[in-house]
Amino acid sequence: MTTLTSPAQTLAQATAQLPLIAILRGLTPAEAPAIGEALVSSGFAIIEVPLNSPEPLRSIAALTSLFPQALIGAGTVLNVQQVNEVHAAGGRLVVAPNFNPAVVAQALALNMVVLPGVFTPTEAFAALDAGAHGLKLFPAEMISPATVKAMRAVLPASAALMPVGSITPDNMAPYRAAGANGFGLGSALYAPGRSAQMVQQQAQAFVRAFKG
Repeated sequence: MTTLTSPAQTLAQATAQLPLIAILRGLTPAEAPAIGEALVSSGFAIIEVPLNSPEPLRSIAALTSLFPQALIGAGTVLNVQQVNEVHAAGGRLVVAPNFNPAVVAQALALNMVVLPGVFTPTEAFAALDAGAHGLKLFPAEMISPATVKAMRAVLPASAALMPVGSITPDNMAPYRAAGANGFGLGSALYAPGRSAQMVQQQAQAFVRAFKG
């Protein structure tokens, strides 16, 4: 017997396992199976393939087929048409660098998890009011732990705050102490041409740092 879970429940389950999003910018469909295995075997439960990668929809389709237990989708989703394309490829996750109400609405209509990018409390509250399941704080290079603490003080406790941008195993702790719930991990985890073995080593380093 299968039970249908809401997008909010899907995100909660994935973040309970490990609230780290693997951002695979530049991934090719040929690399997807090995890189996906390196991540999932290391404990990762959330994977995004930015749409400015080579043939991203093919990579998303491959990953969702191979790792149905993971929450997989796209990053750099900028319009409604792209939301539809990610859904058609089997993706269940929409991540954006910005807050576009139409993108959030379409993701919700398709029962997808949606994490828009925000930079200010105004954007954060607007995104949550629109139905966002969590918030990508971007770019984290310009959002200090002190800023996260200030935002955490006024935003709902249920709102997941996930800094993205130049996050490494060494700089997560101050953000977590300030109230960040998780992180999006880019080039410190994966970069084009990096072997699956190297990605696995980086993934394990992130897991150790987060749990440590």
